[in-house]
Amino acid sequence: MAYQPSPSLAGSSLPPLSRPELAEARRVRAVELFEEGVSNAEIARVVGVCAESVRRWRRVWEEGGASALRRRAATGRPPKLDDAQVETVRAALEQGAQAHGFEADLWTLERVGAVVERVTGVVLSRASVWRLLTGRLGWSLQRPERRAVERDESEIARWVAHEWPRIKRGR
Repeated sequence: MAYQPSPSLAGSSLPPLSRPELAEARRVRAVELFEEGVSNAEIARVVGVCAESVRRWRRVWEEGGASALRRRAATGRPPKLDDAQVETVRAALEQGAQAHGFEADLWTLERVGAVVERVTGVVLSRASVWRLLTGRLGWSLQRPERRAVERDESEIARWVAHEWPRIKRGR
């Protein structure tokens, strides 16, 4: 298995909005519409959620104002790698696996974990490496094609055109 930057994210200067950011943007838009006196059903249609969500948001808004619908900081254990370390890891991974002493230029979870430990000193589990790659770095799983190096396309075409009809006639 190999991991590479997702094509949609390669070369992008702005990161895509995360799910919590999108949800907050919907709630902020709903607040604007609440203040304009738009009906719950119309707000649900405009922001793309069910009417029950809008009713719940309206109750929260009436009790606590717009700030009550803002996104809260994530709870739980903070990430092992800060943003600067993640960027260091990104730069190291973009050099390629061979630059880090691996025989083939393919990234596996184990190899990425070894590079993370080497450049940051932080040991990550396989699951944490996966979350780092797919979540914080925006990379996706890429599988190499299974094809023999010795494969000769012209010889295969010749065989299909000449040998296969001969074999098929012989039945």
